[in-house]
Amino acid sequence: MSSRPRRRRGAGREAKRAARQQSTAEVAAWIERRIPYFEVLDDEALELIEHNAETVLEEIGIEFREFPRALELWREAGADVDGERVRFPRGLCRSIIQASAPKEFTQHARNPDRSVRIGGDRTVLVPAYGSPFVRDLDQGRRYAKIEDFRNFVKLAYMSPGLHHSGGTVCEPVDLPVNKRHFDMVYSHIKYSDKPFMGSVTHPERARDTIEMAKLVFGEEFVAQNAVITSLINANSPLTFDDTMLGSATVYAENNQATVISPFLLAGAMSPVTVAGTVTQILAEALAGMAYVQLVRPGAPVIFGTFAAAVSMQSGAPTFGTPEPSLILYAAAALARRLDVPFRSGGGLCASKIPDAQAAYEAANTLQTSALAGVNFMLHTAGWLEGGLSMSYEKFIMDADQASIIGVMLKGVDLSENGQALDALREVGPGAHFLGAAHTQANFERAFYRSVVADNNSFEQWEQDGSLDAAQRANAIWKRMLHEYEAPPLDPAVDEALIDYMNRRKSEFEDRDY
Repeated sequence: MSSRPRRRRGAGREAKRAARQQSTAEVAAWIERRIPYFEVLDDEALELIEHNAETVLEEIGIEFREFPRALELWREAGADVDGERVRFPRGLCRSIIQASAPKEFTQHARNPDRSVRIGGDRTVLVPAYGSPFVRDLDQGRRYAKIEDFRNFVKLAYMSPGLHHSGGTVCEPVDLPVNKRHFDMVYSHIKYSDKPFMGSVTHPERARDTIEMAKLVFGEEFVAQNAVITSLINANSPLTFDDTMLGSATVYAENNQATVISPFLLAGAMSPVTVAGTVTQILAEALAGMAYVQLVRPGAPVIFGTFAAAVSMQSGAPTFGTPEPSLILYAAAALARRLDVPFRSGGGLCASKIPDAQAAYEAANTLQTSALAGVNFMLHTAGWLEGGLSMSYEKFIMDADQASIIGVMLKGVDLSENGQALDALREVGPGAHFLGAAHTQANFERAFYRSVVADNNSFEQWEQDGSLDAAQRANAIWKRMLHEYEAPPLDPAVDEALIDYMNRRKSEFEDRDY
């Protein structure tokens, strides 16, 4: 009989956690930042890096590989084109960007209440991207399948701290490489009404993404508004390949957003110094964003970066260390000086399981990103093993941290209620505030309450099964999927999407590339 009350107490606490999560489901579509940016470089230092980046563009140049259109556009713009190497007169890329790139833009969701504003003093938090493996406590590490993809889309939809559905939240390797983009895009549309990212693994897959978006939003609306954001990685160092250029061109031609993102592992793909790496990031980003503006002036672009370090002993990527944080702070300041939105950050870690290493490495990057002023924070939730695995449990733990970021960036409440003078007058010296009228009126939302952390006494924790954070997160994601309800989707739109996918899939054979 003694075990029954303990189970009821544990179930009651779990129900309260669920209620707290449900009570916070109605949140803003993005975070409005109300605290200052954290700056690590002064204007003189930033000007030095800008000067050095222009030197790289002018003297060394950027390769635009196997994409003649890019070379033609750069030649017409006044750059020096030598084979596939493009060298740029000082200030050319910056002037092209500042002449037409939007300072900020709206990415529309099929639910208008979920549309996000990217840029300015706003932060949009986005799930992790690109993992071929998934992991959970029950089945361990395994190749991702389309069912996992759908699950993570549903979890992102249900997570109040995440504002975006993301893109390739994991690679569904049970589907052919050349056809899986249909099912991924459809899953974002079907199982969520938050904004999503498009396919970039081939220009035709980018076109398919746009055609599917037109079925949802209407052709005219898509022509005039950004409904897709896409991740265009530089093939660092100082190279853009034909796959990325082709996809970027398709999205730009259709007025859709691109995140132009150098992908650097400092010490291997960039210099070992912070200043040298930031110089390379700026040079690559300037060239990529300017190219998009040459394709279509006014097409939305985001200055992106992914910067980690490599171990000089093993060559393995490392995360959550000081140098990438300094790189991120500097790059964010450079993006503000360029007056374009900035992408970086996330819950990055090298740990193989959602343990203490995963938590502290991810927290270091998440907090740096928040303080630096990242506008589009990719990889916010789920990242494990240097991005090779998407973890169900870590997704829940990171999504909890995302909600914490939202509270922190809102800053200090200085309203009359926030000043709390009535509470100070009521309580006076020597008493306590627990029973004060102000406390009673505010206690439910006075402090952030984690849906994952256990703050009970040791005895209560022990009675509840002595669960660690990952075990609690395991129960949460299972409950969320059990309670998931799909957002409404017009049946005619759904039918049109399925018809489009079936027709396009029938037009070519399955391939693994």
